[in-house]
Amino acid sequence: MKNKYRNIFLAFGIIAVLIMIFTFDMDYQELWLNLKRAGVYLPLVLLLWLFVYLINTVSWYIIIRSGGKTGFSFVRLYKFTVTGFALNYVTPVGLMGGEPYRIMELKPYIGIERATSSVILYVMMHIFSHFCFWLSSVLLYVCLYPVGWMMGIILGTITVFCLLIVILFMKGYRQGMAVAFVRMGGRIPFLKKKVFHFANAHKEKLENIDKQIALLHQQKKQTFYSALLLEYTARVVSCLEIWLILNVLTTHVSFADCCLIAAFSSLLANLLFFLPMQLGGREGGFALAVGGLSLSGAYGVYAALITRIREMVWIVIGLVLMKVGNFKQSKERYSA
Repeated sequence: MKNKYRNIFLAFGIIAVLIMIFTFDMDYQELWLNLKRAGVYLPLVLLLWLFVYLINTVSWYIIIRSGGKTGFSFVRLYKFTVTGFALNYVTPVGLMGGEPYRIMELKPYIGIERATSSVILYVMMHIFSHFCFWLSSVLLYVCLYPVGWMMGIILGTITVFCLLIVILFMKGYRQGMAVAFVRMGGRIPFLKKKVFHFANAHKEKLENIDKQIALLHQQKKQTFYSALLLEYTARVVSCLEIWLILNVLTTHVSFADCCLIAAFSSLLANLLFFLPMQLGGREGGFALAVGGLSLSGAYGVYAALITRIREMVWIVIGLVLMKVGNFKQSKERYSA
């Protein structure tokens, strides 16, 4: 059964990658010229994300370890991290692919309740770090650039929105989020009866998951803030990608500018969360963010293109790792 679900995830990922390849808004000769222009910076960008995913894995690992022994290696968790993010990239509404996969993979080692709570906690931490990053980017912009009335309204709106989400997340950390998510699902038309049945059948498990989520914030604050700091650090380190890409075109972009470009482009792209790989939103976000810093919009389009290539490579790596896992498990069952 586990391999069946793995194969479903794998098939969906391959289809999404093929769609992405054939819908590039650029002819392949121009694409090849841009890749040649990137030169040595493209391998550096790919290697950078090896390190970013490593930070993500450490964050998730310390969350899992806070609940007791794991029974699996850090290298295995790194594989789950890379594959989980690959599935999230290609899945509409993002978390509908990678997170069920992670829970499925962790279940044999630490049980369904602990696997679910650790994945929910990590996802909350990952999303929470985004809002912290966006808030700090607003402050960074105010410190570096003059703010007119239009930009003031935009920055003010972003600040209020992010603060409201931060408050919501802190409430979720104190009380748990599993039951709340199920209640939200119960408001979706045509799903009310199924969600109500699920909530009744798994009431005790959902409550235990929420207790584990609340426990991390209430009694293990060092783990909580360490995981949050690691996720925030991953966001900042990932800004080096934009710095490396734009240095192919100009030397007049600082790392602080790249942080602002990453923050505002990712904010716009995440508003289009319902699109697989945020098609169109990422490119538009880069162009607007770069233009907002008085740079050529073409720089933003080029940065978005190289970022797409990096995503494609890491998606393929994630899907290959999943396939290798399928092959090993099938071989072990055959040998037994």
